[in-house]
Amino acid sequence: MFFVRTASEGDLKAVSALLGRSWHATYDTLYGADKVDEITAAWHSVEALKTRLKRPDSEFVVADDGKVIGGMAYAAMAEDEVDVAVLHMIYVEPGLTGQGIGRDLFAEVETCFPSAKRMRLEVEPKNERAVAFYTGLGFAEVGWTKNCGTQNSGIPALILEKTLSF
Repeated sequence: MFFVRTASEGDLKAVSALLGRSWHATYDTLYGADKVDEITAAWHSVEALKTRLKRPDSEFVVADDGKVIGGMAYAAMAEDEVDVAVLHMIYVEPGLTGQGIGRDLFAEVETCFPSAKRMRLEVEPKNERAVAFYTGLGFAEVGWTKNCGTQNSGIPALILEKTLSF
């Protein structure tokens, strides 16, 4: 059984490895393994994760069963909109999907931003499993971007939002 807790610096190596496995399992067929290696090296290195962990107005959580990290989520308040929280990452170990870990992670981060009226995320439109997961949580499409994650990434994404109510 997994429980959700705040991530620590000691978790980052395991989280980085989990992100690599998850991205390869999901995106190798879409972007190719080399592009996935490039993205995970830039976005999911221990140093990149450490920066996120230390960011004010953010929440970085892991699903932990005492032996392994089964998933992770990271969200932060938008830098340019005072009432929007952005879900930057939510990933589950590929062999553990479908067990409710993603829902548990989301349930935790969703409640961490009392000043937010909306939560926003970007998702690869060809990642049908993720799109279905997010729409099942109440997210709806509000737009598109040509550069998911970072400026000039060249990765298209749907922009989804959910109204938050406390």
